[in-house]
Amino acid sequence: MGRFKCGLCSVSFRRNTPVEIIRSAAAAGLEYIEWGSDVHAPHTDMCRLREISEMQKEYGIAASSYGTYFRIGQTEMSELYGYIEGARLLGTDLIRVWCGVKGSDAIGSGEKKELFDKCREAARIAETEGVTLAMECHMWTFTDTAETITELMDEIRSENFRMYWQPNQYRTKEDNIRHIKMAGDHVTAVHVFNWSGDKRYPLADAKKEWCEYLSCLEGEHTVLLEFMPNDDISELISEAAALRDITESVK
Repeated sequence: MGRFKCGLCSVSFRRNTPVEIIRSAAAAGLEYIEWGSDVHAPHTDMCRLREISEMQKEYGIAASSYGTYFRIGQTEMSELYGYIEGARLLGTDLIRVWCGVKGSDAIGSGEKKELFDKCREAARIAETEGVTLAMECHMWTFTDTAETITELMDEIRSENFRMYWQPNQYRTKEDNIRHIKMAGDHVTAVHVFNWSGDKRYPLADAKKEWCEYLSCLEGEHTVLLEFMPNDDISELISEAAALRDITESVK
């Protein structure tokens, strides 16, 4: 196995059922799925989570992560335990969460202190429970720039409190490369797509850019296809082939 583990995010296909997604992932040669907590794998539906776990085993698929919509600073911290239990039922110890509800440039100093305190609390829970929380790298959250990611990670300093990474489709390739180079030491998983603004394109068209992005990372990482053209699951085979081509081209 190379240093990149290839999979997909179930939220890419919200119109499809978990079994359809698992079968399609297996047919496309993918081995990992990040399960979204909004549609496919709600943390309150234990029966559904157990069913997904059993179906994964049948098709040789593993849960890479639990893609939750838990927002540090907004969601009650007590709810985190439910998501942790959900992750365990799915068979993963990596939980995607969101850092706040505002972009970093809209957060005042008092709000930032409160948010950081909540992040410390979440990190302590993760350490105690033996799971890893990974912040979504996204606009309209505190972790929307390389500088704020670095600031947060330096402040929390926990191996159980990490980052996702994805390019910002409204920035240049050069900006995104600078971003991943600065944040790379904190990144555990990557969301992979080919967008320009709000337009989606085949991943194969962005091979050069993605080879450059992934070359900035050291060690092993999970790379997950997300939001493909037309939200059409029939395109997964070609998108998965493009992802493998990219990862196999990165030294």
